[in-house]
Order: sequence, then structure tokens, then C-alpha cells
Amino acid sequence: MLSAKIIENIIDAVREAGRSEIMPRFRKLDAASINSKSAPDDLVTIADENAEKLIAALVRQVLPEADFVGEEASEKDPSLLSLIDGSEMAVIIDPVDGTWNYANGLATFGSIIAVTRRGETVFGLLYDPVMDDWIAAEKGSGAWSVTTGDRRVLNCTKPQDGLSGYIPFNMFSPDVKKNLFEVLPQFDRVASLRCSCHEYRMLAQGHVGFCIAASLKPWDHAAGALIVEEAGGVARLIDNTPYRPGVFKGTMLTAISEDVFENVTAILQPVFAKQ
Repeated sequence: MLSAKIIENIIDAVREAGRSEIMPRFRKLDAASINSKSAPDDLVTIADENAEKLIAALVRQVLPEADFVGEEASEKDPSLLSLIDGSEMAVIIDPVDGTWNYANGLATFGSIIAVTRRGETVFGLLYDPVMDDWIAAEKGSGAWSVTTGDRRVLNCTKPQDGLSGYIPFNMFSPDVKKNLFEVLPQFDRVASLRCSCHEYRMLAQGHVGFCIAASLKPWDHAAGALIVEEAGGVARLIDNTPYRPGVFKGTMLTAISEDVFENVTAILQPVFAKQ
């Protein structure tokens, strides 16, 4: 749906933002360069803002017909979210995913970009500026990783002896947290990286079995959901309705296989039914 050259240009744009706006500021931010948004730990930095503007400017050169929905631009103008379902083509940008980690000197952050056509994700990219490598997918063409120039096709489906994955406890209400803690013994290993980019990267490579998304912000999940599906996994809301980046409410479960999806759903559906 996108030419190989356009995909290359999109990846180059994200890499350039990493080189010029994100990495030079890593572990060098001063207090004036970090602000809060919806909560004290919901951070935005000058790197987020500058990287988003640069990525949008560079990608606009190859996709001039697209509308742009950036995380930071949407914070100032929430009406931009309507462009995802309302546009022929939209580019969704999360310039620094895992900003809390980035601002606190942890190297678990990344840049996410997704391209949608009529509300359906057709391309997704999960980029790690620290290592300058990425995982990407094009709808119908599979998912792949690129590390030091080596491209490898991804297939996340593999047998799982136990259920291990990511659950962002901090993003749920106290009542849901309490119910989640009660079912924890049914899982093997549960964690949170505070970074959707790296959680989806781990899932797409088959290193964990599942990932829960408590908040359906499109810049966090549009690319990752496509990549997991193209790698052979599953991405749906926990009530089994399909996921689309224009859906903003609900809880999403991505998993390496239908079996893992069903097993995790059986454990968690009663938790969310109590809300």
C-alpha cells in the first residue's frame, strides 16, 4: 500500500529525529526542558516536541496528502484525533514513547509511527534511537526487524509453558488494581516497561506472551497492534471486538497466539466485568 521508497523515507525521518533531537538530549535534560501534562508522571520534554515537528515535516515531503496526528499536537488540539477515521490517509506519531523513562535516564524508550488509510493501519514502525534499530510491518506483507543492517522476518507465535507478559498496573483504577492482584498467581511473570514501543517489540519477537493496553491512545498502539498481527499474533479488545486506531475506549489485549489470547482473556474478563 506504500511504496518501498516511501517506507524507507519514513524510517529515515524517524532515524533523523533520533539522531538530531532525541539522543543528544538523553541524560542531559534540565528541569526547564521537562513538563507535566495530565499527571505529575505524565511527562513531555523538549525532545518530544522537537522530534514530533521534525518527523512530521520530513514525512510530509513524501506523503503531502496525509493528515498528521502527533501525540504532542493532539494534546493541544484533541480534535486532531478525528482525522484518523475521517481522513483518506493519516500519519500517527509518538516521537518519544516512554518519556518518563527517557526523562529519568532509562534507555527504554522509542519512537512510534503508524500510517492509516480510512482508519485502518497499513504501516507501523517501532524504532529504538539508542541502538538505531527497528521493527516494522506493512499490512499483508508481514513484520520484520532490522539490526545493524540485518533484516529478519518476525514470527512471534511459539509455545508458551506459562503466561508471561505486560500489565500496566499504574494506569488502572484502585478497584481494578485490587482485582488484578487477586488473579496474579495465575500468571507466570508480569511486568511493565512503561514503554509501549519496547513492550510491542518484545511481544512481536515472541519473548513474552501478551500485553495489556489500559488506555487506547492511538500513538501508543496503532503500530504495535499491526506489527503483532503481521508477526502472527492477535490484537483485539478484551471483549473480543476488533481494534482500530480510531477506537479510544476499552482495554486491548495483544498476544502471540489465539490460544494465549483466550487463556489471558479467561483470567482477565471477570476482572474488567466488575468495573
